[in-house]
Amino acid sequence: MKKGDEFEGKVIETRFPQTGVIETLDGTRILMKKVLPGQRVRGFICKKKAGLLEGRLLEVTEKAPNEVEPPCPHFGTCGGCAYLNLSYEDAIALKEQQVYKLLSPVFDRQERDWTWEGIKASPSLYGYRNKMEFTFGDAVKDGPLELGMHRSGNFYDIITVDQCRIMDGDYRKILAYTRDFFAEHQIPHFHRLSHIGYLRHLLVRKGWKSGEILIGLVTSSQMEEEKADPVLSAWRDGLLSLETEGTITGILHILNDAQADAVLCDRMDILYGRDYIQEELLDLSFKVSTFSFFQTNSAGAELLYETARRYITEAGEGKGGVVFDLYSGTGTIAQMMASAADEVVGVEIVEEAVEAARESAKANGLTNCRFLAGDVLKVLDEIEEKPDLIILDPPRDGVHPKALRKIMDYGVKHLIYISCKPTSLARDGAILLENGYEAVKAVACDQFPWTSGVESIALFERKEDPCS
Repeated sequence: MKKGDEFEGKVIETRFPQTGVIETLDGTRILMKKVLPGQRVRGFICKKKAGLLEGRLLEVTEKAPNEVEPPCPHFGTCGGCAYLNLSYEDAIALKEQQVYKLLSPVFDRQERDWTWEGIKASPSLYGYRNKMEFTFGDAVKDGPLELGMHRSGNFYDIITVDQCRIMDGDYRKILAYTRDFFAEHQIPHFHRLSHIGYLRHLLVRKGWKSGEILIGLVTSSQMEEEKADPVLSAWRDGLLSLETEGTITGILHILNDAQADAVLCDRMDILYGRDYIQEELLDLSFKVSTFSFFQTNSAGAELLYETARRYITEAGEGKGGVVFDLYSGTGTIAQMMASAADEVVGVEIVEEAVEAARESAKANGLTNCRFLAGDVLKVLDEIEEKPDLIILDPPRDGVHPKALRKIMDYGVKHLIYISCKPTSLARDGAILLENGYEAVKAVACDQFPWTSGVESIALFERKEDPCS
């Protein structure tokens, strides 16, 4: 088959993240995104590279036997959720298979047996998001103002997701009000090609236990302050008059003139209240600011961190000694470990998150937590202490190879690796196994119900040196 050829076939399996393997009648296998096992599909070849065929979906000609009616009207057009047309049990079973298929070929190569603990279900299935980032735009060229998510498979089109199920009613109210307000005032959105326009993004955070709400409007500076100020004041006052279950504790105006379609900050002005919310996890309080990394599913985060704590306890580590929490974000794991360690050192590249971690540790009465701002690769050279245990919770792309080398050179007996992208865990895990470590156990955690995303945790132990 060649590029442009049409085909029909059946989805025989899916690989992370939601990439299906299609088998045609003549046995040809083609990779295609956004399909389910058991579906029959029609598509065309869009790429042929290194002997692999990639297809693009034209239509599902026959549903999978276990498909259900999705509970969200945006499903299929919004690019957020992947498995709303499955029962939750089937959705997490599929994720478990995908993670196991990635890890088992790596971990099975070692002599030692390792334990696969399956997948842990999220305690909350709907309305679980504690952070949403919405984009201003239009669904068709020069169409009415939209505020929401990118249309599936499209970089330019935006659809308003005011009935989204993974965020709660307060988000939906704030979204709908903001879209309607700026549409009524005829304020233009920022165009990704011409780089002309004002409205860019809307950020909303809400504390799971505190109920505190933080709202940030991201715009360009392409409106004179004399015109922008009264509009922003009116938008703020309207927000404060909304009937929400949570309490709005901060409204921000964030200026961003970068050309990239990313949420960045050149300047931040507080229009109301403060620039952070308080959240609680495992009886600890955390200050979460606008750009701080914090697990997006708070109930799931408690389960994730409880599992990590169990792994540490079963490994017999964390009782005294020095613990390194690398890629520490707002310091949740570091503070969780503080009661069992002599000292915990957290390293995080986002300075705002480090400052929030320091303030949270102080508020929680923890005096043995130290947080350092900077790239892990560079900061490790500046730390005089040697760790007894290392916890890794890197970004999606995993640990930089040079940083991983420095981490392995410490020679700690146990490493805990928390991953939001199992392909990164499989890659870095293979390197750990090649350099004296063995996988003891691993588990998947469904932090992102209905989406293709999944967290995983693995415990690694350094092999005994027979010469020692």
